[in-house]
Amino acid sequence: MTQPSAPVPVLSTGAGADARAERSAAIDEWLSKVFSEAGGGTSGAALVAVGGLGRRECAPRSDLDLVLLHDGGPGAEASADQLGSRIWYQIWDAKFALDHSTRSPEQALELARQDLKVALGLLDARLVAGNGELLTRLHGDAVAQWRREARRLLPALRTLTQDRWKAHGELAFLLEGDVKESRGGLRDFGLLRGIGFAGVADGPRPAVRGAHRTLLDVRDALHAVRGRRVDRLLAQDRDEVAELLDLGDRDEVLRRIAEAARTIAYASDDAWRAVERWSAPSSRGHEERRPLARDVVEQRGEVVLARAAVTPRPDPVLPLRVAAAAARADLPIAHATLEWLGSFAGPMPRPWPAPARDALLTLLGSGRSMISVWEACDRYGLVVNWLPEWARVRSLPQHNPVHLFTVDRHLVETARQAARLTRDVDRPDLLVLCGLLHDIGKGLPGDHSVVGAPIAAAVASRLGLSAADVAQVEKVVRLHLLLPDTATRRDLSDPQTIATVAGAVGDASTLALLHALARADAAATGPAAWSDWKGRLIAELVRHVERALDTGVVAAPLSPAAALAVPETLPSVLLDTDSVSVIAPDRRGLLAAVAGCLSLHRLDVVTADTATVDGLARMVCAVQPRYGGDVDREAVVSDLRRAVTGDLPVAERLAARERSTRRSTTAPPRVVWQPPSAATDATVLELRATDTPGLLFRVASALEDIDADVRSARISTLGGEVVDAFYLAGSWDADARARVGAAVLRAATAS
Repeated sequence: MTQPSAPVPVLSTGAGADARAERSAAIDEWLSKVFSEAGGGTSGAALVAVGGLGRRECAPRSDLDLVLLHDGGPGAEASADQLGSRIWYQIWDAKFALDHSTRSPEQALELARQDLKVALGLLDARLVAGNGELLTRLHGDAVAQWRREARRLLPALRTLTQDRWKAHGELAFLLEGDVKESRGGLRDFGLLRGIGFAGVADGPRPAVRGAHRTLLDVRDALHAVRGRRVDRLLAQDRDEVAELLDLGDRDEVLRRIAEAARTIAYASDDAWRAVERWSAPSSRGHEERRPLARDVVEQRGEVVLARAAVTPRPDPVLPLRVAAAAARADLPIAHATLEWLGSFAGPMPRPWPAPARDALLTLLGSGRSMISVWEACDRYGLVVNWLPEWARVRSLPQHNPVHLFTVDRHLVETARQAARLTRDVDRPDLLVLCGLLHDIGKGLPGDHSVVGAPIAAAVASRLGLSAADVAQVEKVVRLHLLLPDTATRRDLSDPQTIATVAGAVGDASTLALLHALARADAAATGPAAWSDWKGRLIAELVRHVERALDTGVVAAPLSPAAALAVPETLPSVLLDTDSVSVIAPDRRGLLAAVAGCLSLHRLDVVTADTATVDGLARMVCAVQPRYGGDVDREAVVSDLRRAVTGDLPVAERLAARERSTRRSTTAPPRVVWQPPSAATDATVLELRATDTPGLLFRVASALEDIDADVRSARISTLGGEVVDAFYLAGSWDADARARVGAAVLRAATAS
């Protein structure tokens, strides 16, 4: 193998345009020497850069995308292949990642007709060394071919782009987005340039170019932090990226990314609409303007203003009417219309007139089409004119890993999901409004539900709602976590649980709103926020509370464990789709043994109910696979039988697994004792800790070692965090609580 004689450049790991230019220049200089020493200077060939190097956008760990051009004459291809081998091996020896090809201009053009990536790459082709005339001819022909073939190529490119967006999501609203492939990322900026080359739309405007530079800076810093080529910014890297970019904190990084991605995404939408208009059959004569609402019409697939609406002092409600009509018709608002509305629409009157309120509720209830309309209005300052509070949550990052989206997008997504559930409630208008406002308190000190409730009430009052409706909005926002938190952290067979929720909710209408909002909120959060078992628990809680509100009597639901029938043969182990039932002679450590055995089979316990009658322990555990997929049912049942009889060395096997499990550094666990009113004949201990394999086993063992009788347990997991609630039979004084709490904390931190 040929070793490089040209010294390999030491590339800067800095971020910013100057650092990228410096890296590109250093690589160009080195490649020129490699080309010359390989014999390229007398070959008539040309070494051409495409991709990031072609655009002089090299990140610290970028690949090199190179094309070796030859003139296609007799013997030229074989000679170029030999020259290419000498060049490519030197690059590989220098530890650069390389994407390379050897072609004549004619071969490159033919491939560009078939491969969109090649076609786009040729638009950015730049000479590094060698015969410049070859590249000049190729680049001119490639641009001309791109323009000639645009009617065929751009629709295909649009399909590929939509597939990529679907796979990678929207960068502006993702907490861990891909700065290259996600919608609004670097790839979309390249497509804007491609559409500009086709002459279909203008090239990127200054604001879009600035957004592009922001994302390039982020990618530079990300490569430097991770020490390898990576385009997805993970939460663990934000602090270091913020430091390299001289930003205030990790949240500011996400805000900058969100603003940049929004700018590119909106420009991309505008460009693709231009492509659609250009591709459509031309119409002659008068263009039809179809009325959509008062002062709002459709023209050429976009929503525009009726001519009579363009006045020196437009109606302040006009932007809402336009947005509602666009969402209802599932059409985009024309760029010029948004610019005009953003520039000339006046402030909203206080309180809002009924037509304005109706237009907002129509917009919120429009489903999926509402999202793009809301985003377009937000880009031009219309949303902040309607809701000044929106400025604070715009692009605000979330700090819980179960969330996929920033706060503002989560609120819009929740309203969209709530619109699907409007037939489940008697006040669909309040449901979609509460969906939009339920997390409006995030980013402020304190519990966001409590802090956000008066803010939501102030918004509702400004919208002109009645005093009773304002109070309802305040109540629903304040209590929007009541059902999911109670269902997953409290014993639903305890009458006190039902009485507490019924007392807080107060009436069936509020309960229905809270139930629908809980489902919409979870659907808008992400897949980790919902599961079948959680849905069943919440539905069960709602049924019990409905009955209590209807009859005024809180009946004690039968514990699942107490309801088990005792079989003739013991121990009895039954494994259903998502539950495990165990009946066995009571012994110390039984709950821990069952929990530990299930953990060995990677089954997470989400609820555990226990009852002991006449020396027999009855236990029902709701379970779900930790990593999804199927479980070996026979093996689980066999090991559970051995575990309940004490014949399975659960502790030793779990210890071996935990030694191979890497634990991240997190906040220390906490023990929280709930007030006596939280349970009937029991005391509720909550453990708030990082989720680790075997945690329930260790804690249950610790409780049993100090003779604490665990009546039931509820395990609530949010991302990598858990809140485990244990119902300890009897009452516990301060000294006993201190002793129990210390034992639980030792178990939670044991390694």
